[in-house]
Amino acid sequence: MSLSTALYGAFSGLKANSRAAALVSTNIANATTESYGRRELDLRSGPSGTGGGVLIDGVLRNVNPVLIADRRQSDAEMALGGTLFDFATRFETELGDSETPGSLVGRYTALENALLVAAADPSSAQRLDQVSLTADAVSTKLNALSRDVQAARLDADKEIGRQVTLLNETILRLDGINDDLTKAASANGDPAALLDEQARLLDSISEIVPLRVVQKDAGDIALYTTGGAVLLDGRPSEIGFTPVNAMDPVFTQAGGDLSGLTINGMFAKASGNGVLKGGSLAAQFEIRDEVAPARQAQLDAIARDLIERLGPGGPDATLAATDPGLFTDDGLAFVPLNETGIAGRIRINTLVGPDSGGSWRLRDGLGAATTGPVGEARLLQGISAALEAGTVPSSPALPAVNASFATHVADVTSDAAAARVRAEGQKTYLNAQNTQLKELELANGVDTDAELQRLMQIEQLYVANVKVMQTVNELMKQLMSI
Repeated sequence: MSLSTALYGAFSGLKANSRAAALVSTNIANATTESYGRRELDLRSGPSGTGGGVLIDGVLRNVNPVLIADRRQSDAEMALGGTLFDFATRFETELGDSETPGSLVGRYTALENALLVAAADPSSAQRLDQVSLTADAVSTKLNALSRDVQAARLDADKEIGRQVTLLNETILRLDGINDDLTKAASANGDPAALLDEQARLLDSISEIVPLRVVQKDAGDIALYTTGGAVLLDGRPSEIGFTPVNAMDPVFTQAGGDLSGLTINGMFAKASGNGVLKGGSLAAQFEIRDEVAPARQAQLDAIARDLIERLGPGGPDATLAATDPGLFTDDGLAFVPLNETGIAGRIRINTLVGPDSGGSWRLRDGLGAATTGPVGEARLLQGISAALEAGTVPSSPALPAVNASFATHVADVTSDAAAARVRAEGQKTYLNAQNTQLKELELANGVDTDAELQRLMQIEQLYVANVKVMQTVNELMKQLMSI
């Protein structure tokens, strides 16, 4: 080996050591940075005819694409399960149970008790007023539940709009990174930073829809959903959605009141077996169009059952066939064709409402012109009996079985609790799965202990190369002195 070859080899080694030390520093600095891929130099020996030495072929970004794909799929599944769990918890909390103050069960129990107390002494105006107050509390609770369900639907609609905006913006940025990666490849540049940003952007939308990423030669990508929708392939797709400013129980996507999704102008289904299924976007559509409307239907069925039990043909013989009963549709007689949203419109009849001064009609009948015998308790007892009677509800949203009104309320309450438990179990499983995948991904990431060991090796190699150069320098001095 000539002195020039030795000098060139040591010099190229120092250059590689300097670059390797910089990469180790970058790795350690980004040990906790999400979407960061560990770097290492890609080295090879130089051809002997040109002095040998060490050549840097580039920087390798070490990631496990299969593991990352599995983790992103898990991100989407966890977001779907978590979103549905949040709604189930929200509805159950608002509905309450027998132990919760202000719950639907608790308010109806208070009405039952007030009726029994008033029937024991129907001459007491105070007891009749208490029946009016507790009956009004039942209807206002149904109103509040209906409003909250519609608020949840509106929240879901707004969240869909936010997620669609984020998807479109991210797809455009990924398309720009594709262009930058292509330029970097043609100029033999280092694409690692661009690939990190690409991975970060993909992670930022992996919860919204499950992604399938196809890598190309220059590091650029084509992007699809696992349901088959094209998000980016040569050019970015545009996802369309129009949020609403208000929500009503009668609003549906099929009826044209609510927006669906489009991809480049073509309809794209999100929930069920749609092409955008499987992530938080699908969960929001499921809440807006399926889960929340089903809860609204249950509340409407409860309200309808209450209205019909105490309406014309019920215990109050003073009511004509077209008169509103003890509970009304916003002051009017209930029409079965208008069941949708009745839970939000149910009101106690103003003739016997709180502070109306007409609570005596609970004893004498809504159609009574004047007060009757103050000791007459038959109507109060009849109201209690009608509520306790086993009847098949008219609405298909409740089980078609003979049951009391209290049983129907309890069934809806227990169904909400069961739905929350199922959603919680699914969420717990998906969280555990996602945590395990993230731990596996981190295990393949930056190990700071290993990086520090690598830095010590680089230091040793640096010292060795410096010694070679010092030795060559001494030899050159000796040759020059001859």
